[in-house]
Amino acid sequence: MTIGIGGAGSKLAAILDGDATLINVSETELNKVEGGGRRIIAPVSAANGQFKGSRKSPQIGLDAYRALRRELQEMVKGEKIFSSTGGGTGNGILTGILEDLTQRESIPLEEKTFFGLVLPYAPMESSEFVLNTTEFLSGPLAEAIDSGNTGNVVLFSNRVKFEKKLSEENYNRMLAESLKEFLAIPGKNERYRLLDEHIDYEDFASYLSKPYFNHFTSFHYDAGKSFGEQLLAHANPLLLPPEEAIEAMFVLEVPRSGEATKFYSILEYFVGNKVSPVYSVLENPELETPLVTVSLLYSRKPAELVEDFNRISEEHVQVKVERSLEQHIQLPKLNVNLESEAKRVMSRKGQAQDDILATLKRLGKI
Repeated sequence: MTIGIGGAGSKLAAILDGDATLINVSETELNKVEGGGRRIIAPVSAANGQFKGSRKSPQIGLDAYRALRRELQEMVKGEKIFSSTGGGTGNGILTGILEDLTQRESIPLEEKTFFGLVLPYAPMESSEFVLNTTEFLSGPLAEAIDSGNTGNVVLFSNRVKFEKKLSEENYNRMLAESLKEFLAIPGKNERYRLLDEHIDYEDFASYLSKPYFNHFTSFHYDAGKSFGEQLLAHANPLLLPPEEAIEAMFVLEVPRSGEATKFYSILEYFVGNKVSPVYSVLENPELETPLVTVSLLYSRKPAELVEDFNRISEEHVQVKVERSLEQHIQLPKLNVNLESEAKRVMSRKGQAQDDILATLKRLGKI
């Protein structure tokens, strides 16, 4: 099951899965989402909440979660959840889900929840979205991952959307297609002829259940060049940049009669980095050049995780500070000698200086 929470999460989930369950506190916002299956309105006590939504307030979303807590606790087991982190509904409901997961002693692998989170692009989105995200990353999300009770967490970024001026629908489709390429791994292992190793649905589910951040990408592979350099050059621009991998998975698809041993250089790269990857090599007759799909699992501490997010806005903040300083005009301090200035003025007017000088002395100005 795919679950979409809030406006952004519901739209993305509906594109990924025509039967996705969509959750929102606002019936109006829920009705704006095309596609998807079951729809759930999370009741809120705030005035007009059913119409206006959470209004960027995670507390409203958290209150709504408590009204559906028992149902959602069962619903999320072993499933995939999608949401943004900047608004109120997704952030608040996710906070409730993660806090409950954190408090559990242990969760079986088959019940681990996969999270796909859309982070705002700080330079061009509301400061409230950025603050909500920072608090969410350093609090509920970091604590849940540290507990070991989540599955993979994917951190999408809105950077490309704003830099390339894409519509929300087109960008969501880009996110969905990128994720589908990664999620297609076990299906390809069933569909295409195996040349080396094998990743079945059970292997893939076990990989998704690991409590780490997941950075995945796909690109045409040139065995004559360094795999590490190619991997760096083809990092997924839709996700936050990865850190050093703890675990990894790759699938190499080669054309018919292609050289199956091309995978050894990829394997050597990961072994050289002290990572033993899960992998498979397939023959895909539809390809003309080898295609590799790679997933890197990495871990970040709370402070480092927030640093990852804040890094993308650092230059923008510096520019804003510089502009603010430029606009704060400092008037020069003028040191005026009133006696000299008075004499200069009276002389220009051809008037006697004695009276004006006497007045200035009486006033204590000279």
